[in-house]
Amino acid sequence: MNNPTDLFQSLGFNQEIPGLSEIVFAMVLSFGLNFLIAVVYQRTFRGSQFSQDYVHTLLILGTCIAVVVMVVRIDKDHRNATAFGIFAAFSVIRFRTLLQTPRDIGFLFLAMAAGMGVGARVYMLATATTVLLCAIIYVFSRMDLFAPARASHYLRIRVTNDVDYDGVFTDSFTRHLHDYDMISVESIQAGMMTELVYLVHLKELTKPREFVSELQQLNGNNRVLLTTTPPNRFLVG
Repeated sequence: MNNPTDLFQSLGFNQEIPGLSEIVFAMVLSFGLNFLIAVVYQRTFRGSQFSQDYVHTLLILGTCIAVVVMVVRIDKDHRNATAFGIFAAFSVIRFRTLLQTPRDIGFLFLAMAAGMGVGARVYMLATATTVLLCAIIYVFSRMDLFAPARASHYLRIRVTNDVDYDGVFTDSFTRHLHDYDMISVESIQAGMMTELVYLVHLKELTKPREFVSELQQLNGNNRVLLTTTPPNRFLVG
């Protein structure tokens, strides 16, 4: 046996209709590849709302597609009709499933591709491409490639009316920020306080908690809110 193909043939995987041993092997392989995809998705997830149900969907969908593709290959007489049925099923998945980010769509199609490869009985192709793509995704995530050069944040500061906000924060902003722009000034609490909103770019060595604490000392220990541009990530002082 010089290559994996010889091994598959020795196990009887070269029959026109797959036997029970090949069916079991295909199911286990499909589940294993989609389990790898699910683990990589979980380890590289950086959003605010992780969905366990979505990860389970990756496992279920990829494995089920492997079965469906096997059925299409076996049923030669009605292969075209079955293929159109699969297309309709994929359309339902595409238009009836709410996904949070384009990245979720990418992982969904990766799971589908792995299932299709196994169902088409090209086991080496399915395994090699899935492992390689998962490795690339993981490395890109760990190296933080294609991240923005500077992290953008929204900064909200509440001050009393006796605070000269035009100059009181200037020194602190100079130490901790690359640059900043004032977005709005709003009178709140029946005119008793003023809320300032800035778009700021933190310096790399700046610790957000220290920056927030310093601003609180300058604004009389009133509310300071630092949020990243994606929602649901914030530090409150």
